[in-house]
Amino acid sequence: MAKSDSKTTPSAAPVDEFLNSIGHDTRRADGFALLELFNRITGLKPKMWGPSIIGYGRYHYQYESGREGDFLITGFSPRKNALSIYIMPGYRDMSEKLARLGKHKTGKSCLYINKLADIDLSVLEEIVLDGIAYMKTNYEVFDE
Repeated sequence: MAKSDSKTTPSAAPVDEFLNSIGHDTRRADGFALLELFNRITGLKPKMWGPSIIGYGRYHYQYESGREGDFLITGFSPRKNALSIYIMPGYRDMSEKLARLGKHKTGKSCLYINKLADIDLSVLEEIVLDGIAYMKTNYEVFDE
């Protein structure tokens, strides 16, 4: 793996241990449900990235400024305020899928969901798979 400028790097920390440490019952249960969903649809082994992101795969990026690094292809984090779902290519024209998803907010490369009961999981699966396909088409990705 190339040297990264990012502070968020993969570790050997146990994913189950992190999820079990979440104090909020619904957030913990949703974290385990997302773990099952991401394991199934990616076919990749989950890895902790930093202290709170569960990531799948890895890709290398380099900006025109010269900044470069490695980051997860997709993943999630059951944060205190919301579930963060990492969709690395952003939302190129995902308006139709996002309209069907249910209650959510978006950031540059994240979906923010209060709880899984607020969304259609099959639509989330479509969005994640679309993001993975985009990453594999546009970047060198590593299935670790």
